[in-house]
This record gives sequence, structure tokens and C-alpha cells, in this order.
Amino acid sequence: MQLRPALKDAAIAAAVAFAVAAPMMGLRTTASQSGLVLTPRFDTVAWAVAGVFVGRFLLALWQDRGGRFRVAIPALPSGTGRLLGPALLGFAFLMPVLPGFGRYEIDLGTLVLTYVMLGWGLNIVVGLAGLLDLGYVAFYAVGAYTYALSAKFLGFGFWQALPLSGLVAAIFGVLLGFPVLRLRGDYLAIVTLAFGEIIRIVLLNWTELSGGPNGMSGIPRPSFFGLSFSAGGGPGSFSDFFGIEPATVHRIIFLYYIILVLALATNWVAIRLRRMPIGRAWEALREDEIACRSLGLNVTMTKLTAFALGASLAGFAGAFFATRQAFISPESFTFMESALILAIVVLGGLGSQLGVAIAALVMIGGFEVFRGLDEYRMLVFGLVMVTIMVARPRGFVGNRTPSVVLKESKAIDAKLVKEGAG
Repeated sequence: MQLRPALKDAAIAAAVAFAVAAPMMGLRTTASQSGLVLTPRFDTVAWAVAGVFVGRFLLALWQDRGGRFRVAIPALPSGTGRLLGPALLGFAFLMPVLPGFGRYEIDLGTLVLTYVMLGWGLNIVVGLAGLLDLGYVAFYAVGAYTYALSAKFLGFGFWQALPLSGLVAAIFGVLLGFPVLRLRGDYLAIVTLAFGEIIRIVLLNWTELSGGPNGMSGIPRPSFFGLSFSAGGGPGSFSDFFGIEPATVHRIIFLYYIILVLALATNWVAIRLRRMPIGRAWEALREDEIACRSLGLNVTMTKLTAFALGASLAGFAGAFFATRQAFISPESFTFMESALILAIVVLGGLGSQLGVAIAALVMIGGFEVFRGLDEYRMLVFGLVMVTIMVARPRGFVGNRTPSVVLKESKAIDAKLVKEGAG
């Protein structure tokens, strides 16, 4: 057993931990009458550095003795989706009326379903077509601002602007697709990342159109066949028409069911297209672009359709986000949103609809579980994410049945599937 190399390795890890933790954990800003005051917390830094030193030292000794990580989360058995999918769907439909579920839980469910819809849209681009997109939030922003601007200048309501938001976002998806036709892998990711930042910066600086950093407020809420959800009731309101007591929870439940229907429509479209020739072309493009060209597939149209369809679904979700919040600003569409949506797709399993839904539930719902940990919640959340990806590097659902079979349907292991390198 060699102690000196282990101590050296632990000391280097502790030094790196100190360099990172000293400014981030060692200093805390507190508000006072004279302004912001920096409060040192060197004891927290000391505990963090000591923990890294001891952990790295024990890990080095263990690896020196031939230790290997054998932690693994078992994969979902084949056919689980046939049972788990309907169970989750039934729970989603009944959740607002179940006892013990109030306004907070319904709001959280609405947020989870929004990310499920975004994850399913990005899954077409990354999971099926293999096009690594780091600027997906740009189409989300385009859909939101399309609805806000059409409501402000054209007087459109939510149901009128919803298809328009998807169409405009699809046009932007095609505009992004043309310049990146010859790019793949890391180069494609960099260009899509730049596209997302360009959209955000344009919205931030074009104050005459988008309101700039002040955003846009007063975005109209959706109506139920012309009935408004007014907290005070009155003629023409939902509560007055049905003869019930006015309550804001009615609007929240209505918004929940809107995003549920939109998410289910997204799932239905994705599954149907996967079984069609265009879906098989996407999967072939993901596996080998050169082979696609040699077989006579139109790679240009295949890529453009993937970008356009994925962008249109993000546009629909953006329009819903705008009407739910009644206020939007460029700060709601940062790169972190794109990273979060991509993490949901990768964590759930590339190409897996059920896996994306489970990952969105774990990541968005799990984030709320850690909310009580104050500033340490992001640290704990990151550690949980790393642990999951180490244990399940291919995602929660690491296998799925093929879209087209000749004789019998057999599950395809994720190790045989490319990971967004197209």
C-alpha cells in the first residue's frame, strides 16, 4: 500500500476544492442599511476541503487495492412501459381532484409537464435524429414572444396564437438548420449554443419590440370556450356560468389540463412520426450519416424536418409558458434552460418517451424536494445527478423496442445506439 501517492493525490484534490470553495462558499453577501456586506464563512470551506481530502485519500487507497465502482441501478424490465405509462397517465389526469393535492402541487405538476413536453420535443432532435442542440431554449423563447406580440399588436387570444407560435418557431428551426447542414458533433453544439444566445441578446436589446430587460406583462390568459377565470366572478366568468363560488384554483387546474393535453399530443405525434419513413430516416441519420447518403436518403430534408418539428413543439410550450406566467423576459430563456432540457433527455434515455417523462419528474420534482436545503440544494442536486449518471450512464430507460420489426420485437440495448453525434 503506497501512502505517499495517495496523500499527494488527496492534497491536489483538496487544493482544487479550496480554490473553488473559497470564493463560492467562503463569502456570503448579506443586505444591510449601508448596502451589501461580505460575511466570511471559513469554517464551511474548511469542512468542505477536509471532506474532499479524506474522501480522495480513501478512494486512492481503495483503488490501489484493486477496488472498482460496481454501483448500478437496475434497468427497467422490458415491457414496463405498458404498465407504468398508463399508471402515470391515470395519475396525471386525476391528480387535481385527489385529496391532499392543493394549489402548490398542481402548480408543480404544471411545471413538470411543461418540461416533459420540452423534453419530448428535444428528444426528436437529439434522441432520434442525433443532432446535438444546445440552443433549444431559443425556440421556447420565440414561441413565448410570438404569443405576447400577437396578443399586444393583433389582439389574438391564446387559442388563436398557439398555432402561430408553433409555426414561427418552426420557421426559426429551419433558419437554424440551413447553416448547420454540414456540421456535426461538437461543432453543431457550438453553433446551436450561439444561436440560442443570439436570440436572447436580440430580445434583450430590441426594447421597442420585446421590452428589453423589462420584459412584457399583461399577457392574456386562456379562456374556457369564451368564459374567463375571474377571481371576483361576475357575468361571463367560469364560476358564474356553472354557478360555483369563484376561486383562483379553477384557472390553475385549467392551465394544468391544457399543458397535459399539449404534452400528450406531443407524445402522440412523436410516436406516430417515429413509425413513419421520416422517423426511420431520423434514426438512420443518427446512426450513420454517410450510410444515409449512400442509400439515397435526402439528408438535408431529414435534418430540416427534425429541427422544424422540434422547434414547433418548443414554440407551443413557449406560448403556454407566456400565458401561464402572464409575464416574460429574456432572463427566462438562458442557456441553463437548454442545459436542463438536454439533461432531462440524456438522463431519461435517448429516444425513450417514458424515460424523458420519468427524468423530468425526477429532476423538476426532485429539485423542489431539495428546496429546504437553502443554498446547498444545488450542491446536493448536482451530487445526485452525478451519482445517477455514474450508475445509469445510458439513462433510466436504457433499452426500447425498435420502431419497425420483421418477425419479432426485441428490445434494443442503449449501448448499440449512437448518442447525438450526428
